[in-house]
Amino acid sequence: MKSLSIRWSALIPAAFFLIVAGLFLAAVFRGDGTLVPSPLIGRAVPVFSLPAIEGVSLSGFADTDFGKGVPVIVNVWASWCVPCRDEHAVLSALKTKTDVVIFGLNYKDTSEGASQFLSELGNPFTRLGADASGRVGIDWGVYGVPETYIVDGKGRIVYKHVGPLTMQIVDDELLPALRAASAL
Repeated sequence: MKSLSIRWSALIPAAFFLIVAGLFLAAVFRGDGTLVPSPLIGRAVPVFSLPAIEGVSLSGFADTDFGKGVPVIVNVWASWCVPCRDEHAVLSALKTKTDVVIFGLNYKDTSEGASQFLSELGNPFTRLGADASGRVGIDWGVYGVPETYIVDGKGRIVYKHVGPLTMQIVDDELLPALRAASAL
């Protein structure tokens, strides 16, 4: 009888762990994965400087290119990113329909891959920066690609979207956030 009670008492910590782990997982997976909070919302863009992508005729960009009275969309992408290919058509359509400024942050990619990607799919970007090491992405709080940010005319990050953009997301979220950023 005593050995039976010892077995049950050994299961109590394991049961406690499983309950706590289950509650944690339920909290994490209950929400929308694209609504990843960013501690940078409302703050100035981090200090950085990105060189141009070799073989592409656009200049790189830096923190000093923001805060000039015009909101800017910053899209984080890579040629090796499969969802970025689908999203790229959305960015191209957005650029064709509007006069938005879109900076491309090419994340952990090669110049050859980025150049080929843009040659094949077109280039909706106003400026392009190469973040080969991923250091600038870390400073921006990038979780992965693709991600899209809006920086208001004062140089503050006011919006973040994790995952590929669709036209519905552009219409329902991105453009309203861009209009709000223009009013600031």
